[in-house]
Amino acid sequence: MFAKIAYHLVVYPISNLPIRVIYLFTDFLYLLLVTVFPYRKKVIEQNMSRSFPEKSTAEIKKMRNQFYRFFTDLLAEGIKNLSISEKELRKRLVVKNPEIMDDLFQKGKSVLLVSGHYNNWEWLITGQSLLFPHQAVGIGMPMSSKYWDKKINQRRSRFGMIILHSKNVRTEFEAMRDQIFATLTLADQSPGDSTKAYWMNFLHQPTAVAFGCEQLAHQHNQAVVFFILRCLKRGYYEMELTVITENPSETDWGFISESHTHLLEREIIANPARWLWSHKRWKRDVPTDLEALKKEQKAKFDSKFKSTPQ
Repeated sequence: MFAKIAYHLVVYPISNLPIRVIYLFTDFLYLLLVTVFPYRKKVIEQNMSRSFPEKSTAEIKKMRNQFYRFFTDLLAEGIKNLSISEKELRKRLVVKNPEIMDDLFQKGKSVLLVSGHYNNWEWLITGQSLLFPHQAVGIGMPMSSKYWDKKINQRRSRFGMIILHSKNVRTEFEAMRDQIFATLTLADQSPGDSTKAYWMNFLHQPTAVAFGCEQLAHQHNQAVVFFILRCLKRGYYEMELTVITENPSETDWGFISESHTHLLEREIIANPARWLWSHKRWKRDVPTDLEALKKEQKAKFDSKFKSTPQ
């Protein structure tokens, strides 16, 4: 009941304000974060220090405050996402090289669009159907509040995006196999099981990378395209696409995971404040015998996707 009241009496009315007005609210929140209530300060600074060991304490603090600026802008834009019009969304989110997706569509290729929690992914979830000819699909985990989960996904899907629960992806993909669709996936979350993750070096530390994108690409023979969102100015974003592979069967175990993770890493190094540092990205312990695990994972992968037909 509280969630319903909050949505209808507070959040949605604020969402209908011009975004420059919403920024005024989050500008005040930013001042609180840098002066009084430093949100998840320990987690953020620990993540940044481990990722940029060459930076001083003062530099880490400056980066943390820059992150708070990005984070509060993201909050404002997330609220605006509930009501933003198609016209305004098209103006604020553009694609630098849309011909990549146009070409894949003409070839009849479904696509896995992969990146991380970098810049404003919420507007992309809502606006993907406006950008490409493919049917837009998103993979997500349900929120703890059923009401908010329903409302957020209703607003995300109002321009045509289909939201799939992560547990139902295989079934839904099979049902959609005759369609040409593009699935948005953010692959930088900490995997649930470290023994099923792909382990690699990322931002100066061993990191468990979710293997789901690579697995889906091979299972369904979908092209994999990395995307990055760059902020042109406050509230305006440009999306750039990079093809990782059009034919997953031609790639070896780990190629897709290594590729999209290193491309994301390059962007984070170039502009670190605009990644989501507040989540516990490195909470999984490195397996005791990592090399043995990787050999086992590769053998299973090869037996499934690389075995020669008799």
